[in-house]
Amino acid sequence: MTDVTSSKSNRRPHHWRHDLIELAALFTAVVVADTIAKTIAKGPDGHYLLVFSAIALAATAGFHTWWARRHSHSHAPPAGDTGGPAARTAASASTDPAEPSDQAASASRPAGETVLWRMRTTVQDTPGSLAALCTVLARLGVDILTLQTHPLARGTVDEFLLRAPADLSAQALARETAAAGGRDTWTERADAHDLVDTPTRVLGLATRTALDAAELPLALRQLLGRCTLHSVPALSLTGRPIGEQAPVEGVLEETVMRLRDPHGGTLIVERPYLPFTPTEFARARALVELDARLGPRLPHSQDVLTLPEGNEITIRRADQRDVPAARAMHDRCSTRTLGLRYHGPIGDADRYLDHLLSPRFGRTLAVQTTSGRLVALGHLLWDGDETEVALMVEDDWQRRGIGSELLGRLVAMAEEAGCESVYAVTQASNTGMVAAMRALNLPLDYQIEEGTLVITARLAAPPRPAPRPASPSRSLPHGEVRRAER
Repeated sequence: MTDVTSSKSNRRPHHWRHDLIELAALFTAVVVADTIAKTIAKGPDGHYLLVFSAIALAATAGFHTWWARRHSHSHAPPAGDTGGPAARTAASASTDPAEPSDQAASASRPAGETVLWRMRTTVQDTPGSLAALCTVLARLGVDILTLQTHPLARGTVDEFLLRAPADLSAQALARETAAAGGRDTWTERADAHDLVDTPTRVLGLATRTALDAAELPLALRQLLGRCTLHSVPALSLTGRPIGEQAPVEGVLEETVMRLRDPHGGTLIVERPYLPFTPTEFARARALVELDARLGPRLPHSQDVLTLPEGNEITIRRADQRDVPAARAMHDRCSTRTLGLRYHGPIGDADRYLDHLLSPRFGRTLAVQTTSGRLVALGHLLWDGDETEVALMVEDDWQRRGIGSELLGRLVAMAEEAGCESVYAVTQASNTGMVAAMRALNLPLDYQIEEGTLVITARLAAPPRPAPRPASPSRSLPHGEVRRAER
C-alpha cells in the first residue's frame, strides 16, 4: 500500500447534508439577531444592551471552542497507538525525515559485544510453541540468524544459530528456553563458518565427497557436528568376519547411527551429548549412497619432485588399487625398515595394506619413480577423534628428504580437515622420524612407553590449505617440484 492510499483511507467521508444544515442555521441566526437588535435599539438603553450582548456572545464562543478542544483530547487515542495499520502507515509516511523515530534512534546506537551460539531444543508440536520460544529470545536481546526444524514422532527439534549478547551465559539461555517450553536443550559456541545456510553447506559436503572418496568420514563429521566415527571392516586382518553388517537402509538408535559401508563393513557414528534426528539420519544416508554410486575415485592432481641428484619422483594420492605395488615395495624393504614402521611381526605387514590404503580410514600419499615403481607411502589415518601419521620409505630412497616432504603434506591435509593435532607412533631409535617431526616447527609432546615413542604435534588453530607450489621452478631443500595433471 502506498502512502497516498494510506492517507486517503485515513480521512473521514464528506457529506453535503452537513453543509446544508450549517448554512440554514447561519441564516436563521442572522434573522434572529437582526430582530433582537432592532427591538433593543428602540429602547432607552439599547446601545448598552447591544455591547453587553456582543461581549456575552464572544465569551460564549470562546467557552465553546475551549470545551470542543478539551472534548476531542479526552477521546484521542493513547500515545503510540495511531488507530490501526492504515493510520500507522500514514503516520510513518508523514514523519519528518529530519527527526528520526525511536526505533531508528535505537538502531543507530552502537550495539554491545555479541557472540554466536548454536542451540538445540525440543518443543511440543503445537501452534504457538515456537512463537513463545522466539518471544523469550527477543526479550533477552537474542537475534535468530537461522532456524532448522527436525520433526519427531512427538514434538519437534528446533536448531538455532543465535547472535546473543556477550554477557548472556549458556546456563541463562538454557534456563529461559526451558521456561518457554523447551526441553533437552543443548548449546555450544559457534563461529563464522556456521553462518553458511544449511543447503549450501550440505551441497558443499556432497561436492567434496564426489571428488574424493576419503572425504566421506570428514563430511559426516561436519554434517552431524561433534561426533565420533568408526569404520568397522567386514573382515579382520586374518580374514574372519567381525560381526553383523548394518542393513542397507541403516539403523538409528538414539545417539548411535549405523550405516552400511558400500566398500564393506559398517560406519558407526556416535554422538553422546544429543540423540540423532531422523532428518540427520536421512542426510547421512544420502551422503553414503552418493559415495556408493560414484565408486572408487581420487583427485587427479600430482606433483613431480626433482631430487638433488636429478632424479624425478611423483607424489600423488593412493588407494586400494595400489595394493599390489605397495606389496612389491614391502618385498624390497629390509627387516629393520618394516620393523620401525609396524612395531610387530614382520609377516603381518602385508595384511595391513588393504586397511591402510582404504579411503574409509584416512588418506594416503604415494611416491613413485619415473618408471612407475612405488618407493614410499605416507598415511593420514582417522583414529576416532584423533589423527595418526605414518611413513615408510624404501631403503634405497631414504635420507633424501622424501619422508620430510610426505610428513609436511600430511600435516597440511590434517590442518585442512580441521584436526587439532596429529601423532606418530615410532621407536626411540627411529631418528629419521623424530627429526622429521621436529622439522615441522610445531609444539610437540613426547610419551615413551616400553620403548615405543608417541610424538604428538599440536596444529595451528586456523586451518590452512594444502601446500601448492607457486611455480614449476620453486626450490625445495632437496630439489624442486612442479604440478602435473593426469
